[in-house]
Amino acid sequence: MQFAHAGICYNEGADPALADVSFSVLPGETVGVIGGTGSGKSTLVNLIPRFYEATEGRVFIDGQDVKALDPAALRRRVGVVPQKAVLFKGTIRENLQWGNESASDEDIMRAVHIAQAEDVVAAKGGLDALIEQGGRNLSGGQRQRLTIARALVRKPDILILDDSSSALDFATDAALRKALREMDGRPTVFIVSQRTSSIQHADRIVVLDDGKAVGVGDHLGLLETCPVYREIYESQFKKEAARA
Repeated sequence: MQFAHAGICYNEGADPALADVSFSVLPGETVGVIGGTGSGKSTLVNLIPRFYEATEGRVFIDGQDVKALDPAALRRRVGVVPQKAVLFKGTIRENLQWGNESASDEDIMRAVHIAQAEDVVAAKGGLDALIEQGGRNLSGGQRQRLTIARALVRKPDILILDDSSSALDFATDAALRKALREMDGRPTVFIVSQRTSSIQHADRIVVLDDGKAVGVGDHLGLLETCPVYREIYESQFKKEAARA
């Protein structure tokens, strides 16, 4: 997969929301995307399933420009978990089969295990337990874990976690990332986060600032070469040390 000088401008004459972003990703790799509020993180990953269209440069999957792919077929290959977890009124099973109605209970529970949601299913009484509209009878972290499991049930080639573990504690977040790395036939994973702890073990990290990629590399390399990344990391590291 490749971003080749990709960018987008929402309104003619306005400053681009994303500009001249280039990097490559191997199948099965994990990519962390980090930056401040409004830096373009969600915009970047939304170019993959063509929720937004690049107005400059191109995005390739398996050597093909995504603009040349049928949108419905493309989106079947991509699982997207937004920050705001959306669940509907129905059983846990019905919610998790959304997008893959033929998924067996075994498929569902495998995804539940990876998403660290086994305790959620058990606490509610199993896959036949009812979820209220919007998941009102679940905590924020429970909703996020179930929506991650739902995306995994689809068995996507590309999984996008758009700040979708923000309500998880650090231990659960770490266990989730470990389980994703150990998946058989694991997808290419994009993790959008404002927490360096969530993306520091990624194969590649893209640092965005004001719509531009100001750093691409691994955690240790970016600490040495990218002032924006180092500033984010150090500010969070000091806060965590203070809490300890």
